[in-house]
Amino acid sequence: MNSSDTGAGRRSRFDELVAVYHPDMYRYAAWLSRDRTVAEDVVQESLLRAWKSLDSLRDKSAAKHWLLTIVRRENARYFERRRLETVDVDNLTPSQEALLANQPNHELDDMRAAIYRLDDDYREPLVLQVLMGYSTSEIGELMGLKQGAVLTRLHRARLKLRDEMEDDLA
Repeated sequence: MNSSDTGAGRRSRFDELVAVYHPDMYRYAAWLSRDRTVAEDVVQESLLRAWKSLDSLRDKSAAKHWLLTIVRRENARYFERRRLETVDVDNLTPSQEALLANQPNHELDDMRAAIYRLDDDYREPLVLQVLMGYSTSEIGELMGLKQGAVLTRLHRARLKLRDEMEDDLA
């Protein structure tokens, strides 16, 4: 096998991983960062890191876990090195205020807000299970927790969400 075959095989392997797992990477980054634009940046940087370290992925069945770990770490790096810009919403111009207006879906907004208010320790396993379809053992591996700790966090997250949603309805 010559070096061009190796390069083509590596490229093909990477393209296959991206085709299968890119939506999961983006969805996870969006939930971690709470911002679609930031999620796109995080995923791009994660793909670059994945490409550079593709040879360290020995087991194809571990690819999703490997990629999401890269996303999680890249998200942390993103917020370590960025100073986020803030906007004073009290002093918006009329045209800027129009950009904020849309048809509200109060139930969905309330649920999102309740999920965002959860501590990261509770929000992350809940999102991984409900939106990403991870098992509790997979969540434990990804977060570096024992399965019992994951189950406890999921239970508490659901209780907190239920309480918040009941408070919103009252």
